[in-house]
Amino acid sequence: KREKKGVIIMVTEKFTVKNEQGLHMRPAGVLSKAAAKYPCEVKLNVGDKQINAKSIMMIIGGCIKCGMEVEVVCNGEQETECLAELKELFLSGFGE
Repeated sequence: KREKKGVIIMVTEKFTVKNEQGLHMRPAGVLSKAAAKYPCEVKLNVGDKQINAKSIMMIIGGCIKCGMEVEVVCNGEQETECLAELKELFLSGFGE
């Protein structure tokens, strides 16, 4: 889904975490490494928290548990490609 806020255009999509142990060290590492490959800004909105998806420590510190809804927001260059890759990771349970 593309959103237009003023002149800023970004892509967002919501996912439910299906990993039994949530986004612990390994899936957080996979997520941050994938996000870091792209030049766009990548944020995870979880409840009232906004987390930098390129930081493994911020993801782990977000205490994202199984069953929680996470909105992935990509904004900038290659945002569509980034969101597509992160979608695959969420849908595959980060390979777990």
